Amino acid sequence: MSGKDSATHSKAPQQQKIDTSQISRMKLSITLLSTISCASAFSPVHHGGSRAFVTKLDAQRQPIMAGNWKMNPATEDDAIKLASDLTTLLGDETCPMDEENEFCTEVVIFPPHPFISRVKDKVEDIGITVGAQSVFFEDSGAYTGSVSTNMVKSVGCEYVLCGHSERRTLFNDDDEAINRKVKKVLDDGMRVVLCVGETREEYDLDIKNAVCAMQLSKDLFGVTKEQMKDVVIAYEPVWAIGTGLVCDAKAANEVHAYLRTVLSDLYDDDVAQSVRIQYGGSVTPESVDELMAQPEIDGCLVGGASLVAEKFGRIINFQKA
Repeated sequence: MSGKDSATHSKAPQQQKIDTSQISRMKLSITLLSTISCASAFSPVHHGGSRAFVTKLDAQRQPIMAGNWKMNPATEDDAIKLASDLTTLLGDETCPMDEENEFCTEVVIFPPHPFISRVKDKVEDIGITVGAQSVFFEDSGAYTGSVSTNMVKSVGCEYVLCGHSERRTLFNDDDEAINRKVKKVLDDGMRVVLCVGETREEYDLDIKNAVCAMQLSKDLFGVTKEQMKDVVIAYEPVWAIGTGLVCDAKAANEVHAYLRTVLSDLYDDDVAQSVRIQYGGSVTPESVDELMAQPEIDGCLVGGASLVAEKFGRIINFQKA
């Protein structure tokens, strides 16, 4: 955390509560670092006994399907056509956000920055929300190639992706930068989809839980319990991104359940039960039903399949178990 951030938090009215949370995070981080350095097996925590989490139906966690277009399609005309095809296909079947359909599926699209405004114009009438794939944590200045939260908010974005594995690996977004982005997005009145996940090497070492918990602890540092209502977590095993490989649905569910125990430790059971957790990693129409049948999986962060209207439409309208 920068000196500027520290100065800001020193004036916060709930400083004592925040400090307690930060101490818990540091203790958790130290424990996890020790675990990773020893390359020991990190056994999943089975939530039983005194810790009992409700299912997504009991907690009324609204399903959320998000399409990350990445650096696609090639032109604005192609983006408009894709958005138009999707609206034609779905018609009125997306979430109208009224009282009778309070927990129908929420749909979010993350187009490339240049296409956001035109795509929003095409999809907003059927209840689809748009978001930005990334932002910088400063409001303005000499940051060539960057965009601010206010810029994307001004063209209609309601969500921002933070911590996607491609941003972490290709653009060197570390946890400190991701944390600053998360806080900036929330402070400026938008919502976050925070991505966490392990590499293939970390998966083979059986430390996926430790890695994901470490990322959550660092990336949510200083985020208050109240702000967590505007946070969606996306578990994306890096080895499954764009590879065609899909994590076994039951195995993914176990990681999601473990992430809820981490959220409970960082905040409380109310947060752990209410935060929506998506799965991301080569999601297809063929795999979505089994994924969404799992009690701890609340939605999907979809890559390649979101670029084909028919495929993304089928994923949005998954078959409920």
